[in-house]
Amino acid sequence: MSEHLVSVKQGYVLAIDTSAGTTVAVLSLGEVLAELNYLEPMTHSERIGSAIEEVLAKAKIAPSNISQVVVGRGPGPYTGLRVGLAAAKFFAIGANAELVGVCSLDAIAYSYYQQNPNQNVPVLVTTDARRQEVFWALYNSLDRGVPIRVEGPSVNKPAYLEELLTGQEHIVTDLPITASSLGQVAHFQSLTDLGASKDSSPIYLREPDATPGKAKKVSG
Repeated sequence: MSEHLVSVKQGYVLAIDTSAGTTVAVLSLGEVLAELNYLEPMTHSERIGSAIEEVLAKAKIAPSNISQVVVGRGPGPYTGLRVGLAAAKFFAIGANAELVGVCSLDAIAYSYYQQNPNQNVPVLVTTDARRQEVFWALYNSLDRGVPIRVEGPSVNKPAYLEELLTGQEHIVTDLPITASSLGQVAHFQSLTDLGASKDSSPIYLREPDATPGKAKKVSG
């Protein structure tokens, strides 16, 4: 092991999300040590391995020093989302680290409230769901660093959302998902009575874009 890498577990966290683009970060006690963000939504498989290696190198943290892996659960398109979930699961197993899950939209809400600390109007978070739809959730505040989600996550066409929220004062944000915010949400959740969620199951909300075809009958 390089002498420049930390050699003892000290609560280092690896955060991963591929529900939209590919974003990876290393944190310690909620402080971001290194982060990479790729907004392009179609290259998760090609980027995830090298992104993890690069953020660990930037943070000077050996893989074995990660004590917790935080993964974005989505919602997101099936193909992209499963890349991050698989990477997080296998990394956690290899590093003997705890695996926790965070709704990816919560990370956006956290970012928004950090940038707008005095906002007291509900915030609508949306991400592209393709098929002319959006994934969305509605938030009303941060409580000790944890986004308070009052509706969602759901997937609908924008017209449905406009009708649903007609007459309700709200702000719309389409900030990108970042692994740093994902890790910070998990950090603040860990400080609550409930603690960070051990549920790392994916939030798909609909069937995969690609499904197996029907089997053909074979005459013998």
